[in-house]
Parts: sequence; structure tokens; C-alpha cells
Amino acid sequence: MIFEFDEDQRLWQATVREAVAKECPPALVRGVVDEGVDPGPLWRAYVRHGWTELTGSGEAVELAIVLEELGRATDPTPYLATMTQFAPFFPEAVEKGVSGTAVFEGVTARRDGDGWTLDGTARHVLDGDRADRLAVVTGEGVFTVPAARVTATREQVFDPLLHVAEVSFTGVRVTADDRSAADLEGARHRALAGLALTMVGACQRILDLTLEHVRTRHQFGVPIGSFQAVKHKAADMHVAIERARALAYYAALTIAADDPRRRLAASMAKAAAGECQSLVFQSGFQLFGGMGYTWENDLQFALKRAKAGELLLGGAAEHRALIAEEYA
Repeated sequence: MIFEFDEDQRLWQATVREAVAKECPPALVRGVVDEGVDPGPLWRAYVRHGWTELTGSGEAVELAIVLEELGRATDPTPYLATMTQFAPFFPEAVEKGVSGTAVFEGVTARRDGDGWTLDGTARHVLDGDRADRLAVVTGEGVFTVPAARVTATREQVFDPLLHVAEVSFTGVRVTADDRSAADLEGARHRALAGLALTMVGACQRILDLTLEHVRTRHQFGVPIGSFQAVKHKAADMHVAIERARALAYYAALTIAADDPRRRLAASMAKAAAGECQSLVFQSGFQLFGGMGYTWENDLQFALKRAKAGELLLGGAAEHRALIAEEYA
């Protein structure tokens, strides 16, 4: 596999980065939290840009570029859940601008005539309270359900921009037409890789802000970035991010190539991203002198997004265990 972007991918990265800087600036992100600004227009901008059309496995690297940039910006829309959890099951709906998410556990399906009835409650569903449709994973298959047919309650989490919900199903009727023929295992790989890339982007934002801070913050008449201890911490952050980024894009490449190593690559990416956020969170917080966690500092949004990614779909320790089993 080639690990360097080709010319088209570099152009795509530059285009996406420019668009994100324009459409999703820090002022908008803070406005969503502080003033209740509606992120709907931002989601529709992504649709206009064609970013919701990146549903095919062959476009996994192009999607990965978008996800990293949106992680860096602390995107407040349901793009991550839609493209990495719902789209693998029902891509045709996403291409039309429909937002979605996946319910991976907590719901059962029982045969009912020529269809099935869904019952149960799923917790910690990313964007479960605002997605238009849900892809519901059961022992009988994966079914699409309109959001209006379930009861969703947003859960309070420490990332104020992240929507996580408890979703309840009571006698929800589905038919064969609502069933997906997509590969469940492949969908999980895409979901894990998507989270890893989002975390990498958030960690890069932490490093960017930290470097800006240590260049401008002075002690004893010199920038604190000139101190050896600060340089070492910044270098460790950079190395951790580059390692996690390489594994995240490796996972995207295996998905694009339908490589049998994609299962292992997805767990490696999620584990590396989890380890990365732990180091970057701690060092970034320390180098800001604790100020980065205050409400007035935008660093808090990147810190919280990176940490939240670790808690979704299994943390670093869980995925390291899966990797160890693979090699046992």
C-alpha cells in the first residue's frame, strides 16, 4: 500500500481544509454551545459540497480526509455518525442528504408475520436524538427506522457539542424492504476508523493551539516554548499524533482496498488514537497551565472531543486486547 497522498488527494485535503475554515470557524462552534446556534445550515453546506456522497468503500481515504478536518474543527453536525455508522448500511439515503446513525446493541427483533417487530433500549447512541433515520443492528439483521418512530432522550456528556442519546424501541414494525444487505463487520470497521480519524483531528487542534500558546506566553523574558521540558512535551505530542494518523489512514486504505487486514487495522487505529489522546490531552492541558480547560478557552472543545472518542465503541485497552487475540 502507498501511504502518501497522491496529487488529487492533496488537492482534496486543501479544498476541504479551506472549506471547513470558512464554514465551521471557532466562533460558530462556540455559538452552537453558548447561544444555541442551529448547526443545520452547516450540515446542508456539507451536503452541497458533496461530502455526503462519499459512501463507497473506494472513497474511504477521501472520506478520511474530511473526517480528520472536521475533528480538528470540532464539527457540531451529525456528519460523523451519518457517514461512518449509518452510511455503510444505507448509502442511498445519505447521498440524498438524510442524516443518520447506527444502533449497535440493545434492540431485539422478533418475527411477526411477513416482517419483524423491534423492541429494546439502546444507550450512548451517537446523534440518536437528532438523526433522521437509524440503522438498527439486531440478531435478525440490520433495519432502517425513521426517527419519528422511536423515543430518543439526549444524555448529558462532558462534550457540549456531542449528541449522545438513549433510544427506545417499543413494538416498532419493520419489513424486508427496511432490511440492509450490507456487511455488518465491514460497517464496524468504518465506524472505528471514523472515530480514530476524528480523534486525530482533535488532537492536532490541541497541538496547534498549544504551540501557538507556548510561542506567545513569556516567562523570565522568553517564550516558554524555548524551555527544554516544553519542547520535549510538544515533540511527544507530535509523534503520538503522527503514529495515530498513520494507523488511521492505514485503516482507511484497507477499507478502500477491501483488504482482509481491515479488521485488525481498524482496532489498531482506534487503540492508537486512544493512546494518542491520553498523552496529548495531558500535555496540552499542562502546557496551558490548566487554562485550556476553562470555558473561555477554545482548547476545551478539542480536549473534550478527543476524550469522547476514546469512550465510544471501545477504548484503547479493549482494542489492544482484540489485537493481542489476533496474534495469539
